[in-house]
Amino acid sequence: MGEHKDASRGAETPQRADAQRNRERILAVAVTELTRSADTPLSVIAKKACVGQGTFYRNFPSREALVMEIYRHELRQVAESADQLLGTREPDRALREWMDRLARFGMTKAGLADAIRQATSSPDGPAKPGHDSLLQATDRLLRACEEAGVIRPGVSADDLILALGGLWQLDPTSDWQPRAARLFDLVMDGLRVGAPGRKETGAR
Repeated sequence: MGEHKDASRGAETPQRADAQRNRERILAVAVTELTRSADTPLSVIAKKACVGQGTFYRNFPSREALVMEIYRHELRQVAESADQLLGTREPDRALREWMDRLARFGMTKAGLADAIRQATSSPDGPAKPGHDSLLQATDRLLRACEEAGVIRPGVSADDLILALGGLWQLDPTSDWQPRAARLFDLVMDGLRVGAPGRKETGAR
């Protein structure tokens, strides 16, 4: 009986994997299309994601549900990438590369601003997700850098997000990457001032 249960579980795995791929494909297409126009019909998104209407609405029963899941998905990816980078990079390099990922999230959020505003504007509409996971990820990166002696002590997650505030002034439709990179390098230089025991890692 146990073997039959295991076999059933194994048989379901390809279906779950296919469903997950469908969901991720819908999200990827939706980011592109809703950034271009907040009024993009859901039928267009479903068609470009190569899924049927039934599959689409099982995943996202409304425009509001789709927009909020995009926001949560992008936010979650940025937050989770902090630990991935810390596991494979020196702490200051991990922090600097994480800033690039934060920038991509910020530009996606800016591009989706109209869609998010529409989704959350009605009285009974969904609330915009909080940023606790983002602040926690920022704090883990800063603490790792502080323990390694590569940044000045005492910098909080709120301090860093405030210092990166210029990012939100960039036009997501412009060539924003070089300007963002310059801002992040300046912030990293500032963080290194007063670092108690920096070891040269070649990071910027």
